Amino acid sequence: MSEGYVLRVAEDTADREACFAVRKEVFVVEQGVPQDVEYDAYDAGALHVLAVRDDGVPLGTGRLLYGEEAAAKTGGDPAVGSLGRLAVKREARGLGVGAALVRAIEDAARARGLAAVDLHAQTHALGFYERLGYVAYGPEFPDAGIAHRSMRRLL
Repeated sequence: MSEGYVLRVAEDTADREACFAVRKEVFVVEQGVPQDVEYDAYDAGALHVLAVRDDGVPLGTGRLLYGEEAAAKTGGDPAVGSLGRLAVKREARGLGVGAALVRAIEDAARARGLAAVDLHAQTHALGFYERLGYVAYGPEFPDAGIAHRSMRRLL
């Protein structure tokens, strides 16, 4: 945990709406991802983590899919979770919020007995995830018109 913000699992409606607002700002507004692509059926069953500044302003979010919901994204291995929708607002970038969110999601995956976490990284973010221990595999592919690669970290 860093000074100036806290991380928490988004369990109530207000926290989940804050997660979606951060995602809208980063993915829909900044990156031009269509809103109907950004929000999906996985959101309902996912574990969402929220980073909130001490004054209550949401700074970042990410989600963990596990179990059956993750199978389509992880090659069907029930021991692998899927980290996704990691978004940090522009004013909070470079403060360690993204790394803290990844670690919190990994902790949640460990608590659910998962052995590894997969993610689909935008290619410009490969270095960020590599510094956190993720290894890229497979070819580059487009998702919402943005180049991505699959990555995995054993827990």
